[in-house]
Amino acid sequence: MKKDFIGKTVVITGASAGLGRAMAREFAAHGANVGLIARGLDGLRAANEEVEELGGHGYIAQCDVSNADAVEEAAQNIENHFGSIDVWINNAMISVFGPFKKIEARDFEHVTDVTYLGQVYGTSAALKRMLPKNRGTIILIGSALAYRGIPLQSAYCGAKHAIHGFFESLRSELIKDKSNVKLSMVQLPAMNTTQFSWVKSYLKNKPKPMGKIFEPEVAARAVVSIARDPERELYVGYPTVKTIWGNKVAPGFLDEYLAKTGYSGQQTDEPESPDRQNNLWHPLPGDHGAHGSFDKESATFSPETWMATHKKITFGILGAIAGGVCASVLLKSNKSNEN
Repeated sequence: MKKDFIGKTVVITGASAGLGRAMAREFAAHGANVGLIARGLDGLRAANEEVEELGGHGYIAQCDVSNADAVEEAAQNIENHFGSIDVWINNAMISVFGPFKKIEARDFEHVTDVTYLGQVYGTSAALKRMLPKNRGTIILIGSALAYRGIPLQSAYCGAKHAIHGFFESLRSELIKDKSNVKLSMVQLPAMNTTQFSWVKSYLKNKPKPMGKIFEPEVAARAVVSIARDPERELYVGYPTVKTIWGNKVAPGFLDEYLAKTGYSGQQTDEPESPDRQNNLWHPLPGDHGAHGSFDKESATFSPETWMATHKKITFGILGAIAGGVCASVLLKSNKSNEN
């Protein structure tokens, strides 16, 4: 693996588990300094050990991203430790699974504070350091659900939609200012992360990702790619592409389809324990790693994502195929004329 992030500092929020943990490992393997932000100290310590073992350098900055002052302090501490921040990835999230009519107002508000405003506060802290130097990359972690809401996740879908609107607005401002600070958004598919084990849930059965599931490493590799070569937006996995474009074409049809399939599609056949714990307001103790409980069902590779992150090779292959087809047609045409 190329050590192409040696000497560069990458900050990841929500770094203690799930996708954030997978990204910490991936950037560490590329030699990066990794600033690790999350609430759970056990997971942060384990993530920091992995970063060091994989050849990177880690620094723990424990905080709750729903607190703007705490995010600013974490950013300052990371900057003091490593020097300038080169890449900032807004990834932290929480959620509530259940019908909107059952969700408490304070819980809905807290999901919004962490999942949406946490990205706003992270972006603000990053820009404060990047704009004076006129360089740096900020990556917002989105979802197919930033375009297409699904039942039982109204708070999370609302927050992801808000992130997308914020992204478009801020990106236009940066372009107007002719800033060299890059702003990107990565839209994700269903992933086998830890959230399904600890998200607050009103569901009768245990929650699960809906549709085709990918391991978090698929998205982590995509994020490293966009951090290396920034572009406006990256869709990870064909299901993400299908969902986003399907919603542009036939949103009403998807309303009806998801009303029929969205409830069963987000639950296993296993009843949920009445003693289920959740991390909505406080992190659960222990190290929970990057993966959830759906490894057997999860894809470790996405051809669509590989092509999207290897455009030169992809276009070269497609060009060679097109050239071969044209040559074959011309050869047949010449033979036909000779006859």
